[in-house]
Amino acid sequence: QVQLVESGGGLVQAGGSLRLSCAASGGTFSSYAMGWFRQAPGKNRECVAAITRSRARSYYADSVKGRFTISRDNAKRTAYLQMNSLKPEETADYYCAADTWTQSSLPSSLPQTYNYWGRGTQVTVSS
Repeated sequence: QVQLVESGGGLVQAGGSLRLSCAASGGTFSSYAMGWFRQAPGKNRECVAAITRSRARSYYADSVKGRFTISRDNAKRTAYLQMNSLKPEETADYYCAADTWTQSSLPSSLPQTYNYWGRGTQVTVSS
């Protein structure tokens, strides 16, 4: 079993930055891909970034390219999402997720790829 715990959310003004962390326990962290998703009230969950096991490849949603950076520290069993130039419309609950089973060499933006999810951390961007 893999457990994921997000932290780092909070209230920030538009244009500000936040760094989300996702601490993993269970399994071999370096063997599974990680993704960050967000869900705003009344909207579908969307992938904002994903990273492969080896950190060789990453995916970003078009809306966050150039502003968000996903990373991982396998020694610390932690994934990160650095978010810069935040916008009010990015207010949402942010979730990290782990893909422990596909063993793909490509990062996935599909929620169904991920078989473990954290409980989420809330990000509020004020205008």
